[in-house]
Amino acid sequence: MTPEKRILILGIGNYLMGDEGIGVHVANRLQQQSLPPGVDVVDGGTGGFHLLGYFEGYETVILVDATLDDNPLGTIRLIRPRFAQDFPKAMSTHDIGLKDMVSALLLLDKMPVIHLFVVSIESLQQQGIELTAPIEKAVPLVIVKIFDLVKKLQNETKETNMLTVV
Repeated sequence: MTPEKRILILGIGNYLMGDEGIGVHVANRLQQQSLPPGVDVVDGGTGGFHLLGYFEGYETVILVDATLDDNPLGTIRLIRPRFAQDFPKAMSTHDIGLKDMVSALLLLDKMPVIHLFVVSIESLQQQGIELTAPIEKAVPLVIVKIFDLVKKLQNETKETNMLTVV
């Protein structure tokens, strides 16, 4: 992969608020694993404009975050948001900062392709660094889904490069 086609995996969340920090937990576990070439992992914490540089430097960004929705606890969904309004409506405590950042990227014409894995949680009121059992069970599943997506994205890039060469 060429540098401009690198993939960033960005875990978002507040590590001190239990399940709301699932994105950070996933990022921390991924940082301990062997990743394919061209793939970087960052603990994005509670998001915001300080992450803008990360988004600008990658063609593809895979986000992992918690969401409050009507799905069963631990439900994992993959969303392909293109605009700020495409993000889930009840997305954790850093919702406004992330949506504002996406709007800024659109204005700067530096928007990467975003794949967003959201995991359904029950509450933002939980305190502590531990995940509840249903969310802890979701972590390895999210990691498998991320690796599957990375493989798919890298294969698409290889196929595109092969077509360009011919």
